[in-house]
Amino acid sequence: MGKYESLGAFLQKQRAREVPLTFGDIEKITGVKLPSKAQHQRAWWSNNAANNVMTKVWLNAGFESVQVDMEARKLVFRRVVKASQGRPPPGVRRIEGDGPHSARSRSDRAGRSRVGRSGR
Repeated sequence: MGKYESLGAFLQKQRAREVPLTFGDIEKITGVKLPSKAQHQRAWWSNNAANNVMTKVWLNAGFESVQVDMEARKLVFRRVVKASQGRPPPGVRRIEGDGPHSARSRSDRAGRSRVGRSGR
């Protein structure tokens, strides 16, 4: 088990749509001190899966980070439902995948083709 896997397990057990936690709460749940970047750089808490190992843990648990308050050392994890998981419960936001047929990919391709045509 990775050092942050206990955070994923904790989040998966939560019934609420939003789970507010302090940085200290996360350290208690994981049993490890957060890295310096997590405590000083807002970008560390982005929902980019390539960002860091812990990001993958909360994304794989079905959550995204929101309302990150670096000064107060707290954030909220919000439950999300991927498009492939069917209809989300009331109040839960659906996110699109990154596959070749996803809405995000179609818009990216459309954006690239417009850029190519604008130079004509």
